[in-house]
This record gives sequence, structure tokens and C-alpha cells, in this order.
Amino acid sequence: MLGTLGPFVAYPLAVLIFTVVASAPFSVTDALAVMNGVIFGPIYGSLVNAVGLVFAAMVGYALARRTSHLLELEKNIERLPPWVRRFPIGSPRFLLTLRVIPGLGGTMATQIAAAFRVPMFVHVWTMCAIAIPICTILAVFGDRASAAVHSYYESHRPHVHMPHMHLQERFHSLFHHKPKPSPTP
Repeated sequence: MLGTLGPFVAYPLAVLIFTVVASAPFSVTDALAVMNGVIFGPIYGSLVNAVGLVFAAMVGYALARRTSHLLELEKNIERLPPWVRRFPIGSPRFLLTLRVIPGLGGTMATQIAAAFRVPMFVHVWTMCAIAIPICTILAVFGDRASAAVHSYYESHRPHVHMPHMHLQERFHSLFHHKPKPSPTP
């Protein structure tokens, strides 16, 4: 039954999982991006990642609008490197530059965009401009790595030559030994 429904279940489920994980603060989606490349291939895996990122940007922005007051944004903005602070806070250049900082950059950019009421469209495209190329590379890597592992396994697995006989006969001979004829005098 899942054979015909598989694509109608697998793709939306993968997008939903990616959306939930990527919209959470301080989330790392690299493993999911690689996994989508392994499961769906480089093209469809990249599409799943991209659609998931767009939805995650919208969900993350909506969550950040409610939680941005919990972070001390002014103190965190003051601690940003000068090459980020030189741009106007909340501008697309600021958000793009901030997102390049590993780990904290994406969460900070989402929280600042929400706190400064940056339009959602600007937030979505600045998040996707950085994240989609990275996730696409990771999906292609996942696909190629799984192909390399599969190829290695196929070329190095033990090859056992079995004489041509029926399966039942093979198993029967494994467990039921014929007595060896005794030597005649």
C-alpha cells in the first residue's frame, strides 16, 4: 500500500521534519540536509531542504516575534564583530552578514529580525539566501557519500559460489548430512 502512497507521504513528512527542526532556535540542520540527499537524491533532497527552509523561516519568525524579548538583544548586538555591526541593524546586509557566523548567527538574525519588525519576506529571503546553498551542497554530499559507500560495499562483499540447486536442497544439505559410506574390506 505504501508503494503508491510513498511519495505522497515521504516528501511532506521530510519537509515537516525539516521545518520543525530548522525553525527551532540554535538548531543545526546539517544532518537532516545530508539525510535528505541520501534518501531522496541530490535534486529532490535539495528541493525538500529548500521548501523546509522556507517554511522554517516563516515558523521561526513567528516564534521569534513572541520570544525575542527574552533575549538580551542589545547586549548581544554590542558583542557582535565590527564587520557585522557596520551595517544598519535589521537591514538585509546586516542579516545576511550575521547569518554567516556559525552557530549563533542564524538564531540571532531571526530574533533581531522579529524584534525590529523586519518584514517577513526580507527575513525569509535572507535566511534562504544563506541556508539553501549550504543545504544543497550537503544534500549532494549525502547522495555521493551514500553512492560511494554502496559501491565500496558491492565491490568488497564476500562472493560465495553456490552450485546451482534449489534453495530447499541447499538448506537441507546444511542440516542433514548423509552418512559417509564405510570403507569395504
